[in-house]
Amino acid sequence: MTAYGMFINAKACVGCHACRLACQNQNGLPADVSFITFHERETGQYPNLHTETIPTQCMQCDDAPCAQVCPTKATWQDADGGVHMDTTRCIGCRYCMAACPYGARTLDHATGIVDKCRYCVAGGDETSTNCVTACPANVRIWGDLDDPDSEVAKAVAAHNAQPLAPNLSHAKFYYVR
Repeated sequence: MTAYGMFINAKACVGCHACRLACQNQNGLPADVSFITFHERETGQYPNLHTETIPTQCMQCDDAPCAQVCPTKATWQDADGGVHMDTTRCIGCRYCMAACPYGARTLDHATGIVDKCRYCVAGGDETSTNCVTACPANVRIWGDLDDPDSEVAKAVAAHNAQPLAPNLSHAKFYYVR
């Protein structure tokens, strides 16, 4: 079985937003709509202040609460557990937005349609996504988490990467923080 997911080294993220811009460009999104959001976090006190930028998007949850509540099946999971969106079936009820534990759904106010990251593959190559390819700091790795020889599985294991909030869902995004 294949379980696509991502490793993100938040310690190395410089907050340039190149991943977001690549996503917006690929998906034809306006400047005020994004499938990738950034959370800035500060810990410590001056002069020992530490800041980190944490990029988030659809986490491809194994138990996808968004798919479970969608009345039109505009959001669904494939046999490999991938969470997909068919915007032509969306009625704008926003149940998926309320159900998503990561707030990874986006409402296009102009159309009333809810959407999410589509994991657009870079140049048709399933080994990478546009956000991974665009990152100048190489903080993202995409691939098959079930393949122990894949770069993403090796990175997750080597860094003991963890989901942001494992108590919320079984996410396929692993972070180093």
